[in-house]
Amino acid sequence: MSEPTIDPDTSSTTAIPEKPEVGSKRAFLKAFLRNTGQVGAVAPSSPALAQLMVEWFEWDSIKHVVEYGPGTGVFTERIQACRQKDSTFFAIEMDPKLAEITQRRCPDVTVHIDSVTNVAALCEGANVESVDAILSGLPWAAFPESLQDECLDTMFSILKPGGQFATFAYWQGLMMPAGQRFLKKLKERFSEVEFSKTAWSNLPPALVYRCVR
Repeated sequence: MSEPTIDPDTSSTTAIPEKPEVGSKRAFLKAFLRNTGQVGAVAPSSPALAQLMVEWFEWDSIKHVVEYGPGTGVFTERIQACRQKDSTFFAIEMDPKLAEITQRRCPDVTVHIDSVTNVAALCEGANVESVDAILSGLPWAAFPESLQDECLDTMFSILKPGGQFATFAYWQGLMMPAGQRFLKKLKERFSEVEFSKTAWSNLPPALVYRCVR
């Protein structure tokens, strides 16, 4: 709740309107504190990182796209702006509070409160046999190796050959054992793995892994 301010003329209390982005940052921090294994940062991704995530995709030819871990909907909003109007798009978010924020931010997008390990069933429910693109905001390096493998296995069950996948990594985690382990898994599974430039304005600075199956 926003702090009240005193009107000097009437001595009444008036609530100061809260900017939407402030509320999103507060909700994101609360989600991080609730479960650091599901939320890997203390603030939502920056517009600069969102641009790096979406600009690489071949949106003209993408018919089915899925987003993993939309958080407060920063990437979701960009995906919605880039995708073809007749394409299929849904997001998967485990945290109900963050899912609610994304749904309010992007009311035309279906946001499932679920695990990405259930993506095949969610695709089946949407009559989607395979997807062309997956964008992920998940904190992969924070996951145990068994969960990383499970998430990647289920991803490969629905990402078509030649399909595109993008996720990001924070600079401070790139050289950590968990970060190196995840990058190795990407290189073993995907035919192409490239790196974007760094979004220095992001908190913390991050770059995007751009992968082709």
